[in-house]
Amino acid sequence: MPVPFGDDVSAISLNQKQVAVLKTDMLVAKTDVPQEMTLFQAARKALIMNVSDFASKGVQPTAALVALGLPAGFTQKNIEEIADGLNAGAQEYGAYIIGGDTSEASDLIVSVSLFGIAEKWALMLRSGAKPGDILAVTGFFGKSAAGLRLLFGGCLASNNSKALVDAVLLPKAKLIEGLALSGCGLVTASMDSSDGLAWTLHELGRLSNVGFVLDKIPVAPEVKRFAELNSLDAAELALYGGEEYELIVTVKSEGWAAAAAAVQAVGGKLLPIGKATKETQILLKIDDKWKTIEARGWEHFKSQV
Repeated sequence: MPVPFGDDVSAISLNQKQVAVLKTDMLVAKTDVPQEMTLFQAARKALIMNVSDFASKGVQPTAALVALGLPAGFTQKNIEEIADGLNAGAQEYGAYIIGGDTSEASDLIVSVSLFGIAEKWALMLRSGAKPGDILAVTGFFGKSAAGLRLLFGGCLASNNSKALVDAVLLPKAKLIEGLALSGCGLVTASMDSSDGLAWTLHELGRLSNVGFVLDKIPVAPEVKRFAELNSLDAAELALYGGEEYELIVTVKSEGWAAAAAAVQAVGGKLLPIGKATKETQILLKIDDKWKTIEARGWEHFKSQV
C-alpha cells in the first residue's frame, strides 16, 4: 500500500507516479457537537475533520461524498442548514460535494468521504522521522480546550474569549501549510493534531521509532491569559486538549530554513518546538528540568484521562 494502514489517509496506486487518496471520517452529534454549535457549524466541521487529514499528508482534496443520518424530527430548514455548512466547508478548501446518501437515524450523523490525487513522492507519512530532525507545529495550542470550558460554563471569560470559542465552533484546517510543506520535500513525518498534541507526539514517535525532546510547549497567548484568570494549567490545556487541527511535523535539520520559508510564503507559520531523539521517550526540558509528557488524548470508546 502506498500509505500504510493506520495513517491519516488511505491510498491506492493509479500509476507509477500518482495515487488516489481517500479518507472518511464521521461526526456524531452526541460525541462531537457541543450544544452551542449550530447545524451549519457541525456540518462544516465534518468537512474540516477530513480536510485536516489531507493537509497532514500534503494532498489537495477535490471531491467528497456525504452520508447523512437524520433524526426523524428534523425539518427542511434543518437539512438546508446542514447542506449549507457542508458546501461552505468544501468550497473553503477547493473541493466539491458530488453525491452521497441519507437515512433516518436516532442521532445526527455526518459521514464524509474525501478524494484527491497526489504524487507518490510528495506524500508526508506518519513514519519517517529520524533522530536530529526538528519537531515543529503550524500554530499554537490550547484554544479549543479553553473554548470548550467556556461553552460548558463555570469559567470566567477573558477579553479574547471569542477566539477561544471560535476554535471550537469554526475550526480551520491547515491545508495551504500542508501543501507547502509537501512541495518542499523536507518533511520526514507528519500528522494532524485532532487527538491532542501529546497523543500525536507519541503516535509519531511510535511509528518512526524515535522520541522527542521539547524545549517549549506552543501555548496560545489567549490560553495563557484564560488559564491565569481561571487558575488552570495552560500547559495541560495545550498538551491534552485535542481538536486543534494543527499539523505536527518533523523536518530535516539542514532543510529547516527552506521549510519555514515555504510555509511563510503562503501566509502560515512553522514553529520549532524540539527535536527527534534516539531514545523513545517524549520529554519536555525547560530550565534544565525534565518532565515526561504522558500519552493522553482523545480516544473513542474510552474516557478521556
